[in-house]
Amino acid sequence: MRAMQITDLSGPDSALELVDLAEPDASHAMTPGEGVVVDVRAAGVAFPEVLQTRGEYQVKPPLPFVPGSEVAGVVRASTDPAFAPGDRVAAFCMLGGFAEVAVAPTWLTFALPEALDFAQGAGLILNYHTAYFSLKLRGRLREGETVLVHGAAGGVGTASLQIAKGLGARTIAVVSSDDKEAVAREAGADEVLRSDGPWKDQAKELSGGGVDVVLDPVGGDRFTDSLRSLRENGRLVVVGFTGGSIPEVKVNRLLLNNIEVVGAGWGAYVLGKPELNRETGAELHRLADAGFVRPIVGERFPLERAAEALKLIDERRATGKVVLELGG
Repeated sequence: MRAMQITDLSGPDSALELVDLAEPDASHAMTPGEGVVVDVRAAGVAFPEVLQTRGEYQVKPPLPFVPGSEVAGVVRASTDPAFAPGDRVAAFCMLGGFAEVAVAPTWLTFALPEALDFAQGAGLILNYHTAYFSLKLRGRLREGETVLVHGAAGGVGTASLQIAKGLGARTIAVVSSDDKEAVAREAGADEVLRSDGPWKDQAKELSGGGVDVVLDPVGGDRFTDSLRSLRENGRLVVVGFTGGSIPEVKVNRLLLNNIEVVGAGWGAYVLGKPELNRETGAELHRLADAGFVRPIVGERFPLERAAEALKLIDERRATGKVVLELGG
């Protein structure tokens, strides 16, 4: 099979190489002998893969390796009778997704809702499971509350807007350009603010004194203003640091204003909890059937142009989910 390997740690421009490899089988799954073999039709591209090309991500396999954590495609074989050859699925394979065939754990493989195509399926697990986990489980979002989403035109951002709407919340998006505003509105943002403007004050005004939840995959210098935008009992959910710097918290702000900072590390939390993954998958399937979950696909690249896809994300030019499309 054709696959893209990371062969060195020189960054997205030069670390990737197109190679021919033997096709994997269920013995290559996270739990050997228990997996779903997928003929890949689309592979999601995300920030962790950018970091992996520089050796900066927490998952550091020995070189060379095939990156890519999420795919959508057609089942070739499965050790779980819940999946039959020919079934359309979305799957989280951890590694090996940038290839024509990938293997995923049975408990991180999900039936692809009929309303979604393969490119959308490749953006379903990492972003939407993260968004649901962050908003519902960690952020304790309730119907009628107001959510402010940073990085609202990116993969996690658009997923969070859609999940929040599906859970009955009001949404405020923070973006940096006209193009990203259009994407955020497509994802269901009720209000859109600019990151280079007085978004904190505007958010407080729009929400009648402060928002209930801030979802922040960006970090950086806007963190303090995120805290200031919360109402009493508000929760700032930390999802990542795509802005580069990791902010620090002056905990007196939490004390004085009765607010919280909550970490949401989806991957580390769910790895040992198969049933939680199945429950989340079922809830997302319900939201997809109800019309709320519709992954917004941004730029599409063939497998051999994976470096361009990573560079797009690295330079923060991506809107929606960036995908690699394969044959079929």
